[in-house]
Amino acid sequence: MANAILAAILSFFFPGIGQIYAGETKKGVIFLVIWILLFVLGPFTASLSWIVQFFFSIYAAYDAYQLAQ
Repeated sequence: MANAILAAILSFFFPGIGQIYAGETKKGVIFLVIWILLFVLGPFTASLSWIVQFFFSIYAAYDAYQLAQ
């Protein structure tokens, strides 16, 4: 059983890693790809994608926490 708090922390800083840690590899890879795309698009979309990226990180942390429980 994965540590839920560790999964949430991992996923907040690197969305998808917490999901992989909790055993949901496919979901984790999808989250990681989305996060990387948002990061790459950041300079081209003013700061909109960075705001979306921040909220996506919060959601990913919550999701990883729920998966690990």
